[in-house]
Amino acid sequence: MPTSEARLRWPHRPPVFAPLLAGLYGLLPRLALLAASAGLILFALGFAGDGWQWPDLADPLVSALRLPRVLSALLVGAALAAAGAALQALFRNPLADPGLIGTASGAALAVVAVMALGLVSIGLPTAAFIGALLSTWLLLGLSRLLGGGEIGLLLLGLVLGSLAAAATGMLLFLSDDLTLRSAMSWLSGQLGSSTGAPLAWAAPFALAGIVLLLAMGRELDCMLLGEDEARSLGVPVERVRLLTAIGAALAVGAAVSAAGIIGFVGMMVPNACALLLGGGRRRLIWVSSLAGALFLLLMDTLARGIAYPVNLPVGLLAGFIGPLCFFWLFRLRARRLA
Repeated sequence: MPTSEARLRWPHRPPVFAPLLAGLYGLLPRLALLAASAGLILFALGFAGDGWQWPDLADPLVSALRLPRVLSALLVGAALAAAGAALQALFRNPLADPGLIGTASGAALAVVAVMALGLVSIGLPTAAFIGALLSTWLLLGLSRLLGGGEIGLLLLGLVLGSLAAAATGMLLFLSDDLTLRSAMSWLSGQLGSSTGAPLAWAAPFALAGIVLLLAMGRELDCMLLGEDEARSLGVPVERVRLLTAIGAALAVGAAVSAAGIIGFVGMMVPNACALLLGGGRRRLIWVSSLAGALFLLLMDTLARGIAYPVNLPVGLLAGFIGPLCFFWLFRLRARRLA
């Protein structure tokens, strides 16, 4: 029989298996996310637009068409969301998006120029990277020269994006019909053509850009405080700005070269992750890349079934759903600030 003292103390002792239960409880959300991700990928591989069946990788329809399309959606979504999360910290503006600040438009202009002028030896990912990097550097340089703060930076991005879009339209107007049709299909955000060589070329650029942005995570947290505060904390502001611009250009350039223009992903996903999960910038870039990959895969799967047997470009579907998500995020942020 235990003594009265032992009886009094025993209920207050934590069970031996309490740490194990706590660890399992902490793993439950991750396991649920992993299961949901695997389920979505499996569904996308077996979804034919009018029905679903268990995917057989020996089937050329699955291995040659659906699997590269799924991989492209995951890669492009991760690249756009990671670039958006980093650019929002660099510009200290939650509205910063690769499409809104002209980065994607610069990449698209370079790719269309290569297609229209027949300079295929350069390679679409290389051209997209150069265009995205030049547009980002031009935006940063004009912002430092003209000032205007965060609002001025966003307006400059819109102006540069409009200028790049006008130049792209002029190149397409002067091109032949074959180039015009292929470029217009690509600019609408089409993942169906990003198979084989385009995906193999774009993947190293996108992964290198995401890794570089993750490496800048801690410095970007300091940049959110302002450039003067970041310098006082020992952050090399110019180096961080340069490396972040290169990382975003690599990621966005690869995404644009593989799938064309897909808007709102780089703005919606990081804002949703920041509001729902929070955390430092490095964690936010990592979580946003995962969420962006799954989000774009879901959008592309829906796009294949909405207008079956026609494959709706995922960029068009994102253009319709993006504003609705933006209004929801804006209302949620307003409630939290109230």
